[in-house]
Amino acid sequence: MSEKTHGVKTMRKSEKEQAAKRINYNLRIGAVITITMCVFILIGFVYTPYNPEAMDETQKLAGISWHHFLGCDNFGRDIFSRVLKGSGTTLLVATGTILIGTGAGIILGALTGYYGGWLDEILMRINDAIFAFPSILLALVFISLLGTGTVNIVIALGIAFIPSFARIVRSEFLRCKNMDYVKQAKLIGAGDLRIMFVHILPNTLPVLLSSVMIGFNNAVLAEAGMSYLGIGVQPPFASLGRMLSEAQAYLFTRPGYALSIGIFIILLVLGFGLLGEGIKELK
Repeated sequence: MSEKTHGVKTMRKSEKEQAAKRINYNLRIGAVITITMCVFILIGFVYTPYNPEAMDETQKLAGISWHHFLGCDNFGRDIFSRVLKGSGTTLLVATGTILIGTGAGIILGALTGYYGGWLDEILMRINDAIFAFPSILLALVFISLLGTGTVNIVIALGIAFIPSFARIVRSEFLRCKNMDYVKQAKLIGAGDLRIMFVHILPNTLPVLLSSVMIGFNNAVLAEAGMSYLGIGVQPPFASLGRMLSEAQAYLFTRPGYALSIGIFIILLVLGFGLLGEGIKELK
């Protein structure tokens, strides 16, 4: 072996060692933000300082105080209590959306990526037709058919998210299905379902998990956007998007009202976004 070749190999080895030692700040910061937000949301499910729906005319648009950490809204309701409840509602809707989108997307992507042929052509053409519409616009169509309500929002957004997950899983199955471990599984007589969901699917998890984190971002923003427009989560359930819509009228007279809600939305999105980037760096 020449000195030049040995030097190149040594350099590559040192680069790999440096990459391995590099701190994954996105993953760490994203995990801290997401865990902190989830702790607040979980607390909100079982305890809030005040009843989120209780109105008090004497506290209408009250400022920040020891009794009301974020002040009160235009109906005298405690903003901090409503933010806790609203964040929980938003996260539940996002979770339901991702479960539907990921579950159906994995099945469609696995079938089309593994079998190919006419099944791939038919399902992917349908998938492409749905994918051509923006997620929010597609969700609005389903909402107009199903009606408003939390469950219908989850179903509508879940269906709208299926195409993106299906395309990701399909591309990973196309990449993996001709690899040696798949051929060896076929040689020992493993069935198609076992090969797809026991051998191939686990090898798609790094890409899939990253996509799920990004999907959470989009689902949170989609739910907040639809609730902001008044077609999302309906009263008496608190929602960050609806609360932001109510706070808009007081943006200049009581800026902290809208700002506190916006910060919670930003932190939710930022946490999942950084987690997604951090997971990508692990590959």
